[in-house]
Amino acid sequence: VQLVESGGGLVQAGGSLRLSCAASGFTFHDYGIGWFRQAPGKGREAVACIHNYNGHTYYPDSVKGRFTISKDNAKNTVYLQMNSLKAEDSAVYSCALAVVAGPCYANGMNYWGKGTLVTVSS
Repeated sequence: VQLVESGGGLVQAGGSLRLSCAASGFTFHDYGIGWFRQAPGKGREAVACIHNYNGHTYYPDSVKGRFTISKDNAKNTVYLQMNSLKAEDSAVYSCALAVVAGPCYANGMNYWGKGTLVTVSS
């Protein structure tokens, strides 16, 4: 399984970014994919998850209404649209896959990408 993130960068507060996670090397059906972030000195935080078989999504309150996760099955790619970005959204964002979709917890993920850095200037 390979997960490759892209789309990170520097953006001003209030701006938008779209992250992509290209997934390959698996044939799971009931999997879940999530986006997680980790800022320097802080723990890893889930920001969005989506279940492949029913499309259910999860967002924590910190990003609800600002972030949207979506998937393009034809391209095997999951996106994270981030709007109204704040300085506190700055972090390394990683996508992760759970072989069997479950709660949006980092410990529940089986495979991880290397991450992409998002920096929001205030």
